[in-house]
Amino acid sequence: MVATNTTRAAEPPHSVSAPAGHPGRPGLSPQARGMAALLVTVAIWAAFALSARALSASTLLPADAALLRFGVPLLVLAPALWRRRRRIAAVRPGAAAKIICGAGVPFFLAAMHGGALTSAAFVGSIVPGMVPLFVAALMAARGRGLPRGTQIAGLALIALGVAALVWRYVVPVDADVLEGAGTLLVASGLWALYTVGLRDVDLDPVGSIGLLCLPSFAVIGLLVLTGVLPTGLAHAAGADIALFLVVQGLGVGLCAGLLYAFAIRRLGAERSSVVGSLSPVAVVLLAIPLLGESPTTAVLIGVPLITVGVVLANRRSAGARSATARPHPRPEVPADA
Repeated sequence: MVATNTTRAAEPPHSVSAPAGHPGRPGLSPQARGMAALLVTVAIWAAFALSARALSASTLLPADAALLRFGVPLLVLAPALWRRRRRIAAVRPGAAAKIICGAGVPFFLAAMHGGALTSAAFVGSIVPGMVPLFVAALMAARGRGLPRGTQIAGLALIALGVAALVWRYVVPVDADVLEGAGTLLVASGLWALYTVGLRDVDLDPVGSIGLLCLPSFAVIGLLVLTGVLPTGLAHAAGADIALFLVVQGLGVGLCAGLLYAFAIRRLGAERSSVVGSLSPVAVVLLAIPLLGESPTTAVLIGVPLITVGVVLANRRSAGARSATARPHPRPEVPADA
C-alpha cells in the first residue's frame, strides 16, 4: 500500500482552484475508494450466501441460477474477453482446471445444494471460513511450507467454529443439515482449489472471469439441453429472475472479483482480508430480517470463532510485513491476493 501525503502548502485567499467537474469538493482518497469497494464486495458475498438459501423458496432451479451466474458476465464483458482470447487460450490445462472446477459448476451446485439444506449462516461461514484451512493444506501438499504462529491459531479457531456450528445436529442426528454442511465443506475445498489456481495463471481479473465463465456456461448449458439438469427458467417469476440476475450475474459474477482486486490494490491484501472476514457476520445479521432466520446458540458461538480465525489465518509475520514496507519502484498486488 502506498502512503499519500495530503498536506499542502498554504495558499493565499481566493487562490484555491477546484478540479473540473468537482467544484469546491476534493475527491475521495485512494484508501477511501478502496474501503468503499471492499464494503460493496462484502455485501455481495453476503448476498451470495443469502441467495443460496433463498433459491429453494424461489421459482428458479439451481441450473437456472447457474445460467445467470455464468452467462451475464460473458455478455457484459464480451468485447474485453475477445481482446484477451489469446491469453486465455494460452493458460495451461492444469491451472485452468483448478479455476473451472474450483469456482465453476461443481462449486456453484455444491453451494446451492448445501444452502438449501442448512441456513444462510452456514453458507456465509463455512464456505469462505474454511478456505484458509484448505489452502494451507494444499500449500503444504505442494511443499510450500506449513502455517506458523498466529496462522496456526487462526486455523484452529476456524475448525472449532465449524464444529460449533454442526455439533447440535450430531446428537440427535439431523441427516439433512449434516449433508448440507458436508456439501458446503466440499464447496469450500473447491474454492480453495480456485484460489490456488489463480496464483498459477497470468491473467488480469477480467481474463480470470472469462476463463471461469466460458467453460462453466458451456457445461451448464449442455447439462440443461441434454436434460441432466432440469430448468424452469421459462416459467419462473420475473421477480426471481431479476433478483438472481442482479445478485448472481452482476454481483457475484462480475462486480465482486473486479472490486476485490481494486480494494487489494488500494488497501493491501492484509487489511482487505481482515475487513472481508466480516462477511459471515453480515450474513447472520441480514438473514434475520430478510429470511426470518433466528441465530441459534451454535451460530452465535461458531460465527465469531470463524471470523477471528480468518483474521489470524491471514496475518503475515513481522518479517513479511517489514519486507513489504520497504520502498519498491512500483507497487504491486501481493501474490496471496
